[in-house]
Amino acid sequence: MPQLSLSVQQLCGQDQSHVVAIPAENGLLHPSAVSAYLEMRAAAKSQGIVLAIASGFRSFERQLSIWNRKWSGALMLRDQSGRELDVTTLTDDKKLPAILHWSALPGSSRHHWGTDLDVYDPTEFTNTDRQLQLVPSEYCDPQGPCFSLWQWLTEHASEFGFFFPYARYQGGVAQEPWHLSYRPLSCRLLPQLTPAVLKQIIASTDIAGQSAILASIDQIHQQYIDNICEDNGWTNTWCGYSSF
Repeated sequence: MPQLSLSVQQLCGQDQSHVVAIPAENGLLHPSAVSAYLEMRAAAKSQGIVLAIASGFRSFERQLSIWNRKWSGALMLRDQSGRELDVTTLTDDKKLPAILHWSALPGSSRHHWGTDLDVYDPTEFTNTDRQLQLVPSEYCDPQGPCFSLWQWLTEHASEFGFFFPYARYQGGVAQEPWHLSYRPLSCRLLPQLTPAVLKQIIASTDIAGQSAILASIDQIHQQYIDNICEDNGWTNTWCGYSSF
């Protein structure tokens, strides 16, 4: 298993010195995850499947921008069914779950670690007006543009150390069939991201809804951070660290 030690700043996306560029791809990942990803990409290609990264490392600043714009209503806020919400009618304790269902709290995103990535099949979006939306139907629907890729990944991703932390909705983050995590690293980092670490980061950040976040940090940690699926979503191997 790879040796791994990240500072709080690296763990929370405020320092990206732990990630590197990915050959022939956009984005950044931890070096160990890059090696595993390249092996998986080559294996997929040999079987006629094209695999590419839509998003890898994501900085704290980018996640903070998303959060603050959703909190203010500058970015659309949706309920769990995808219907638009009127942010002006929501109390702070209603805004929190509405945002957290779709977007990670800054400092808590698994994308900060360089171990997690969103993937897609780029050939389905070439020479067409179709744009990647990152919605489950693109992957899980037999007519979806990334269905063949998703099927291949459900069968083979674990061979390269990857699993689906949000394979299905289980009361926290929405289902994300495009989201892969490099298990040898990410399951060692998850217990390092404690409520105390998050409190430290949020308390020192100019973030919208700060008081509400700090008051709910333990619940947020349990419901949206520790609450992940098994190693590929269909086995009994648990990668979380709570009993939620």
